[in-house]
Amino acid sequence: MNRDDTPEAVRARLLRLFETAVAAAHPRSCLPPHLPAPPARGRLVILAAGKAAGAMTETAEHHYLDQLGWPADRLTGIAVTRHGYARPTRVVPVIEAGHPMPDAAGLAATERTLALADAAVADDLVLVLMSGGASANWIAPAHGLSLAEKQAVTRALLACGAAIGEINTVRKHLSRIKGGRLARHIHPARFVTLAISDVPGDDPATIGSGPTAPDPSTLDDARAVIARYRLDLPAAVERILRDPANETPKPGDPLFADAEFRIVARPREAFQSVEAAVAAGGEACMFLGDSIEGEAREVAALHAALAAAVRREGRSAVILSGGELTVTVRGAGRGGPNQEYALALAVALAGTPGIAALAADTDGTDGGGGDAADPAGAFIDPATLSRARKIGLDPAVFLSDNDATGFFTRVGGLLTTGPTCTNINDFRAILVDRR
Repeated sequence: MNRDDTPEAVRARLLRLFETAVAAAHPRSCLPPHLPAPPARGRLVILAAGKAAGAMTETAEHHYLDQLGWPADRLTGIAVTRHGYARPTRVVPVIEAGHPMPDAAGLAATERTLALADAAVADDLVLVLMSGGASANWIAPAHGLSLAEKQAVTRALLACGAAIGEINTVRKHLSRIKGGRLARHIHPARFVTLAISDVPGDDPATIGSGPTAPDPSTLDDARAVIARYRLDLPAAVERILRDPANETPKPGDPLFADAEFRIVARPREAFQSVEAAVAAGGEACMFLGDSIEGEAREVAALHAALAAAVRREGRSAVILSGGELTVTVRGAGRGGPNQEYALALAVALAGTPGIAALAADTDGTDGGGGDAADPAGAFIDPATLSRARKIGLDPAVFLSDNDATGFFTRVGGLLTTGPTCTNINDFRAILVDRR
């Protein structure tokens, strides 16, 4: 924390690093070079879903309509995004729907998506624009499963501490669009999928639950996830997961023979932009990886020990990491994994001087109730715990209640950005000043 090390200056510096990562992954920056040529005959059909769906569609419209002069009457489609994440488009409507909890708006929009896919013919090109959040936005429960039952499954999966790959394994086998099933509806039209990755490992089968990608997971795998976390789910779930007809299309299926899948933005690339910014300021950077998973509070304890060790060694550094942390919900509080990480980090550091941090979700909302104004994450600094003590707060009590939002609301430190219209998942930066 060189130069100006006031709390305000340190927060501003952390925020600039966060904004650098977000800008690198915004559709206007990453999407245009990957947009395919429009079809020689037929229509261009845009099907978009996820937190970046509005911005991706807006960018694609500008490219085809303005730059290429593509006729608007040969463009159709629909985009589904989280509430508050819509962007102004001219031809392709953008529908706002629930996230992380699917809702009726998402259900209706997904039926429209499937209808457009079914109507595509061989001369058409279907352009699928994917980003994190699509699993909740494209909601088409398997036959025999109601929306309320699907919501119950989602609620249980999000609260149990399961990793994103495990969550999506179950989602894919309870859906009519996920796990490669959208490809079945698009066939025989050609389709190209362009995705902004928000998952560790950038696996096409995991991003948005892989609606246009072959699915290597099985019904047995989905049942194993449910058993592993001892989830109490609606009876219909067991019936659906026992029916071989609900198995997903696998690698090698002819459906995918001519399909293209390109990742247009990865977490690693966004962090490379941040590393370059840190290096330009003449500082040392430690990058721990973009695929870190695990309980937020446990990862925070490890990172606190690392940061403290760096300072004891008389070094300054910027410690960066990404991935997708999880929270096993045992309390009744509010907050997402980034806020819980920040609170646990503050507790573990116990006011160690010279260390400040920001943990935030690059989509602009971390946990919360699905409102676009929910916090993106939280800052901490050496005075975080002392501010809490002055007003009689015990951070350990808030941590045990999973109430990081409640803690930072009272102590100060919440970051509220509003929708960023992209999503490469967690961003964490720890500043260590040797002075």
